[in-house]
Amino acid sequence: MMQLTGVDERGVVTSDWRQALPMLRGDVVTLRELRLADAPSLLEMLTTEEVARFISPPPTTVEGFERFIQWTHRERAAGRYVCYAVVPEGMDTAIGIFQVRQLEPGFGTAEWGFAIGASFWGTGVFLDAAKLTVEFAFETVGVHRLEARAAVLNGRGNGALAKIGAVKEGVLRKSFLRNDVYLDQALWSMVRDDWRQAKAVWGSIIH
Repeated sequence: MMQLTGVDERGVVTSDWRQALPMLRGDVVTLRELRLADAPSLLEMLTTEEVARFISPPPTTVEGFERFIQWTHRERAAGRYVCYAVVPEGMDTAIGIFQVRQLEPGFGTAEWGFAIGASFWGTGVFLDAAKLTVEFAFETVGVHRLEARAAVLNGRGNGALAKIGAVKEGVLRKSFLRNDVYLDQALWSMVRDDWRQAKAVWGSIIH
């Protein structure tokens, strides 16, 4: 079940994601707005070699993550970017993030990405959080086409995108610079019809 509850810093309930992100509850995770208190856990989870090798370089300090979190709030308020904290059931702090950013004004085309602490790989956290994020992108933000990029060498990331129902469109050659080496990236996409077909297989996560 996905429940939508947006509460701003004054405690006022709102349905406009630009004012405050709605909380999304799945079977094993809750997605919510990032908090400054998440900075230490994000530093611990997202800076390991396993996680960081295929993503843009993350901040290297708690203060760096705090600045990143503040930036996500400004970009969300401007209507350009969404970043959710991934909080597993029974926990309070973030173990990863899911993000959606516009590639053209109005979110007609958007890009999504994710990073999850390695200790939570293979636990069902990714799929639950991914369903919530994609549902939110299409049904609340109004995205028409949702793209994702993953390094070709990132077998786990590419497998995850295939599992959620994304379609591999091709390879972007030498398009991602990491550790002074340009890597090939696979380009994946979903359009609204793809998502509806995927939901028909899984059953709707909104009741």
